[in-house]
Amino acid sequence: MANRLAASLSPYLRQHADNPVDWHEWGDEAFAEARHRDVPVLLSVGYAACHWCHVMAHESFEDAAIAAQLAEGFVAVKVDREERPDVDAVYMNVTQALTGHGGWPMTVLLTPDGEPFYAGTYFPREQFSSLLHSIGELWRDDRARVEAAARSIVEAMQTRSRADATGLGPRGDDLLGQGNRAERQLVGVDLTRAVVGLRRQFDDGRGGFGGAPKFPPSMTLEHLLRHHARTGDADALAMARRTGEAMARGGMYDQLDGGFARYSVDADWVVPHFEKMLYDNAQLLRVYAHLWRATGDDWARRVTYETADFIMRRLGTSEGAFASALDADTDGVEGLTYVWNAEELVEVLGRSDGARAAELLGVTRHGTFEDGRSTLQLRRDPAELFSPEELGERSPDARWSDVRARLRSVWAERPQLARDDKVVTSWNGLAIAALAEAGMILEQPSWVAAAREAADVVLATHVVDGRLRRASLKGRVSEALACADDYGNLAEGLLVLHQANGETRHAEVAIGLLDDAARLFFDGDIVYDTGSDASQLFIRPRSDGDNAEPCGASSLASAYVMAFALTGHGNYRERALASLSGLVDVMASNPRFAGWALAAAEALAAGPVQVAVVDPVDGGAAAGSVDGPPDAGEADEMWLCAWRSTSPGLVRVRGAADAGGVPLLADRPAVDGQTTAYVCRGFVCDAPVTRADEMNI
Repeated sequence: MANRLAASLSPYLRQHADNPVDWHEWGDEAFAEARHRDVPVLLSVGYAACHWCHVMAHESFEDAAIAAQLAEGFVAVKVDREERPDVDAVYMNVTQALTGHGGWPMTVLLTPDGEPFYAGTYFPREQFSSLLHSIGELWRDDRARVEAAARSIVEAMQTRSRADATGLGPRGDDLLGQGNRAERQLVGVDLTRAVVGLRRQFDDGRGGFGGAPKFPPSMTLEHLLRHHARTGDADALAMARRTGEAMARGGMYDQLDGGFARYSVDADWVVPHFEKMLYDNAQLLRVYAHLWRATGDDWARRVTYETADFIMRRLGTSEGAFASALDADTDGVEGLTYVWNAEELVEVLGRSDGARAAELLGVTRHGTFEDGRSTLQLRRDPAELFSPEELGERSPDARWSDVRARLRSVWAERPQLARDDKVVTSWNGLAIAALAEAGMILEQPSWVAAAREAADVVLATHVVDGRLRRASLKGRVSEALACADDYGNLAEGLLVLHQANGETRHAEVAIGLLDDAARLFFDGDIVYDTGSDASQLFIRPRSDGDNAEPCGASSLASAYVMAFALTGHGNYRERALASLSGLVDVMASNPRFAGWALAAAEALAAGPVQVAVVDPVDGGAAAGSVDGPPDAGEADEMWLCAWRSTSPGLVRVRGAADAGGVPLLADRPAVDGQTTAYVCRGFVCDAPVTRADEMNI
């Protein structure tokens, strides 16, 4: 019989609906039952695409004996970390403090008041059964010891939280200056020091930072690209370029279907942990578009196209937004959909092309994964492998496209990965920004249209009584309130979309979200991850650095920087500085974990740079269009020039002079009836120009 998770919104929780465990969702009801029965709470936290979550589920939560142990002595609570990042963050801090590491599944034992007294991650079945037995005895025979331990843990975590909140580094304006020349020079020194710190951790031979496992350093790559654009630092560009190419050519990138896996288990980017997350692919889409813009490298352009296609084709929901993830496992086997051996390549492609493909794709005799099978890599370009005689009249790219298409047709017939269809506000915000910006840079209006559709779906579904919610599934919205990163990432996505399509409503909603965020998440200069109106845990979570995605403070900082540049309102700059102030220590001491904060700081240091492209009222391209009318070539070239500028503090708008709701178009006429560009730095403008080659950006 299905348990109470069958009615859950979360696909992860519904994966456990047929467990014999009597699961509860997180909430007052579960803790009330624990108090009534006078038993501890077993909290299990994971997510739908998590491999080891599946392993523990099969070993323990599908086992009748384990279920009986839980039913007898515990109230079992299951949490989707993606729907409730607040619960995950608070108890992950405890887990890391008690064990020295973290991860999922996360397993925490709590008192009926939610106070933790034991924590761990994955437990094999026998160890888990033994743990439940021991905890049950301890709870029954030595309750005072358990409660004392819980109080001690809570007091320690609260003390640390207060110290973190009150002992912040220097205020953001001390780091970033108020705009005069001397302070601007200081900014360069501080931000350069962060790049020097990254250089010490850089893997010259293989790209990336540190050793195995290697996660895609998306935000750090964006930081490095912005630093290079602002300063000309060749080393920053080289680190970004080397890492981007290594990831794109390795097995962590899906050479057949596009899209990046969550991380590589080795230092060479060969074998991935196979789940594919929207937040990774959205961030990397933006990075690769920026890499191509900075370098013109063909591999960067190819990966940009393929990643955009992957996001829209494989993660697009029927409603028009984007799903959270593809699973790590297929039919309970990790990597089953993705790995190959040489015999399979020959079977699909024939002996000659199969042998060439094995060489090109790194499919070895002994395999690079398990059971003699290999992940697919593309370490060399096809042109390096095929001789002119083999190619005939076909180009190397055409030959590779044919091979890829034939392999994909077989791949498509394999058992496919389950998808977590949950629509997360924050991650959709990242995707909206990436698709809109990449679409403008590479002149792909369909990407901008996909971003617009996703924005409309999220705004129509996730705003309830004026308050943003965290997630939805098939149009059903979660009760979980949106967190700081939801507000920051969605606001930035809407501001980028506004620049791309000229629709003022997106800017208006974004500004409203940022104004709400100031009320919900700020206490002075402290930025919390949960709103002041959210149900409170024993500590109110706040992040002190970025992880796999921007934290709440850095996502808000980045959005406030963009809002300041678009509106000129100084209060948004002050909010950006306040958001960054709590991240200063990690920016200075461990810049790998402050990539988005440093990217926002680079934008502040370089900007604002504003480009207003003003069309004559009686002609020219429509505001924000990628393709203007046939006679608008020069106007469109100016618009494209604005998008292809690498300046990290740049914003751009296009429309008729004095168009309502667009401050950068106010009092800026079209000169002599021609489309005219106004380029301004720090609110000081160059003379208006009517030719792209006259734009100094």
